[in-house]
Amino acid sequence: MITIQEIKNNEKIMQFIRFCIIGTIAAAVHYGIYYLMLFWAEENISYITGYLISFVGNFYLTSYFTFRTIPTIKKFLGFACSHGINFGLHIVLFNAFLWMGIHRLVAPPLVMIVAMLVQFTILRYVFKNRE
Repeated sequence: MITIQEIKNNEKIMQFIRFCIIGTIAAAVHYGIYYLMLFWAEENISYITGYLISFVGNFYLTSYFTFRTIPTIKKFLGFACSHGINFGLHIVLFNAFLWMGIHRLVAPPLVMIVAMLVQFTILRYVFKNRE
């Protein structure tokens, strides 16, 4: 059985835990903006706007807190590219869930859960292999 101390000493596990914390914050911002915008705009516009706004804070928090690195233009470009892939995955999954009849308030959290592991793998490469 793994102990708390072993988890604390394992940087990869700690990165993933920090990634989940930042991801939860970014997802909450994304979903909050999405929900509020539904009063004025259709689902895709609301979803895209929430994603883009949460993107900026997510970059800085991911750099400083998750991977404990200094933000640079090179890392921002890698982050933007990884989010481009992630954004495509989000839009495809979001519209697929809506098409399947999943309620518009339930679809975003499902998308975020599915996309999380893909994003972590990409970002770990961006922030750790580009020093």
